[in-house]
Amino acid sequence: MAAPAHTSMRFVKRLSSPSPGADRAIRSLIAALLTILGGLLVGPVPARARLVQADLAHVAVAPPPSARVPLELAVTDARTGRATTLGQALGGRAALLLPVDYTCGNVCDPMVSMAADALAATGLAAEHYAFVLVGIDPRDDAAAARRMLAETLGDRAAGIRPLLVSDAALAALTGALGYKAVYDSGTDSFAHPAAAMLLAGDGRVARVLSPLALTGRDLRLALTEAGEGRVGSLADRLTLLCYGYDAARGLYTPLVQRILTVTGIATILGIGLLIVGLTRRTRLRAG
Repeated sequence: MAAPAHTSMRFVKRLSSPSPGADRAIRSLIAALLTILGGLLVGPVPARARLVQADLAHVAVAPPPSARVPLELAVTDARTGRATTLGQALGGRAALLLPVDYTCGNVCDPMVSMAADALAATGLAAEHYAFVLVGIDPRDDAAAARRMLAETLGDRAAGIRPLLVSDAALAALTGALGYKAVYDSGTDSFAHPAAAMLLAGDGRVARVLSPLALTGRDLRLALTEAGEGRVGSLADRLTLLCYGYDAARGLYTPLVQRILTVTGIATILGIGLLIVGLTRRTRLRAG
């Protein structure tokens, strides 16, 4: 195991020593980095996926007319471990209900964070609304829910109610909401809508919102209307997937690809700055 480290040290010494081979090594490294960058910009190598387009066609949220969540639904508060009902968790207030996978490695964390930021930007007091998370993976336990909140929001997680539900309760809730997710055993993840349900105090679905496109001003207005019992028009279908890659084509989604590209560019720029510094050091020693 010592051989790779020894080789790396020799390479660094070669870059930092005033020798004709140093310039050639630098040029070769730059060429290799440019090749990697070109690959990131063109696109990643297709990955195998278990889900196909026919599976993803079912992933959406389409609430039926007069949709209403079952307030008597049995749930468990992941913070306290106590059994309660969805109605008690909502407390008769207008609420933002966000179905999430507590162990998701894709878009769930940003959804929760951006929704929390938008709620804070409304300027409304916390007692005027409820922010409830419902786990869509019955295998996730209370520790997973608490860990997600701690890692994603830290101190901003106060007041958020993370709930756990059984398979039967989840089926009842998603059925009432017209919410459909698909499990991918190949990646042990869910393809599911990145959607939040805005609920009136009596549990009626007032609106379907995208947590990734919420603003404090719009959310304040929607919460105020929901708090007054006014229900807006529902989107017919929302198919913004919380999924790491396009399983039908085996390619990363544009969002994830942009993240990978930016990260790759930042890494390459950092290495480039290191190379420039080593080159200057070499020239100063040679002079």
